[in-house]
Amino acid sequence: MTLPDLDPLWLTLRLAALVTVILLVIGTPLAWWLANTRWRIKSVAEAITALPLVLPPTVLGFYFLVFLSPNSTLGGLWFSATGGKLTFSFAGLVICSVIYSLPFMVQPLQATFETLGRNFWETAATLRASPLDAFLTVISPLAARGYLTAIVLTFAHTIGEFGVVLMVGGNIPGETKVISIAIYEHVETIRYAEAHLLSAGLLAFSFLVLLFVYVTNRRFPIHVG
Repeated sequence: MTLPDLDPLWLTLRLAALVTVILLVIGTPLAWWLANTRWRIKSVAEAITALPLVLPPTVLGFYFLVFLSPNSTLGGLWFSATGGKLTFSFAGLVICSVIYSLPFMVQPLQATFETLGRNFWETAATLRASPLDAFLTVISPLAARGYLTAIVLTFAHTIGEFGVVLMVGGNIPGETKVISIAIYEHVETIRYAEAHLLSAGLLAFSFLVLLFVYVTNRRFPIHVG
């Protein structure tokens, strides 16, 4: 049995790491806002955030193709600035993956912030801490378990993407050919040994991720007082 090409693995890890960092920056304020807002249509915002969980990847992939094409506003601006297309490119995969994995970052953080409540925040404010200082030095350390869960789930979900990646990125070696696409290609070409090796690796990785999350949640509960 020949060993599979490892380029898709490194590309997948790079994509997952970049998406996780971006979502950490975007998802933190969004989750905090969702956990504390009294906006009447908060449920609408929560539904929009969770939409990627229930939409078929083909639906998301189709609309990504529409909104990222050179004929769209975003795709046209990108083409004017870089001379390249967002569709069938690594940059396009990053944008799609950020949206597709958004709930995996936001929901664990939102649940954690809701559990903590605003008491710690308000106490820090009475001690003249700025909002940013209170969040970074008081709230964030207390929410460490939620952050850990969100980061691990986001990273793992991005690694396992297939439908959206296939539709938007295609199968370009070194550019959009991630590990899930490589497995699909091996199956299509009847190279089951290579497909089995990569699939078994993803299966083991997924199990270890879930095991890590469940063990962490049980051993390190959130203390609110």
